Amino acid sequence: MLEFRYDTQLLIEGEDLSEDDIREYITEHIPGDCLLAVGDEELIKLHFHTNVPWKVLEYCATLGDIYDIVVENMDRQEQGLKG
Repeated sequence: MLEFRYDTQLLIEGEDLSEDDIREYITEHIPGDCLLAVGDEELIKLHFHTNVPWKVLEYCATLGDIYDIVVENMDRQEQGLKG
C-alpha cells in the first residue's frame, strides 16, 4: 500500500506565479511527496502525490485558472485496475 495514494497533476495559468512560493506552500500545508512545480510567471505545471488532492485543487484555484486536471488512484493502478 502506498503512503500517498493520489497522483495529482494540473496546469495553473495566472499572473506573477512563483514556483518557489507554490512549492513552499504545498510542502508546509499539504501532506504528500514527489512535488514538482515548474514553469514561469504565467503557467505552472504541478505534479504531487497526496491523499487529499482536493486541497491541492483548492489552493491552486486561488492562484489562477486551473485546467488539464488529472487525479489518479495509484493503489488501483498498482493492482492492474483503472486508476
